[in-house]
Amino acid sequence: MRLRRTAALTTATALALLIPAADASAAGVACGGGVSSGRVAVNGCISAQRWKDGKVFFRDITAYAKLRNTGPRGVNVSYEAFFRIVSGGHWVKIGSGRTYVAAGATEGPTAIGDTSRVCGPFNVKAEIRVHAKADGGAWSNWSTAATSQCQT
Repeated sequence: MRLRRTAALTTATALALLIPAADASAAGVACGGGVSSGRVAVNGCISAQRWKDGKVFFRDITAYAKLRNTGPRGVNVSYEAFFRIVSGGHWVKIGSGRTYVAAGATEGPTAIGDTSRVCGPFNVKAEIRVHAKADGGAWSNWSTAATSQCQT
């Protein structure tokens, strides 16, 4: 199971590096709307990989952040991602990180964290939310993205 998750994450990362950010959705990574805090803007992105173990279907859900620095100087940026199942689920932190974003540059989508869930009897929607802040700045609002990829 861990090998499948590692392989899926490695594949998603390789595709994200090879495909320009504008085509991220073509690689199975869907991004939500952008939010900003000062000169740092963030988009929360999500991907889901469905797989089967015996007769049970699972999905590996990965949260990503796409960061943009609109300022004239490079900045260190911290970011966090949370996950929930939309129908009554509560938010759970699945990852955080920190990176340097050069002046006027865009980083990502960068994988933040992932989680595996059993596919339910209905096509249940999974949602992530991501926020970011530059050193010394305030946290941005939440950028959300959702998927429902447990179809048969």
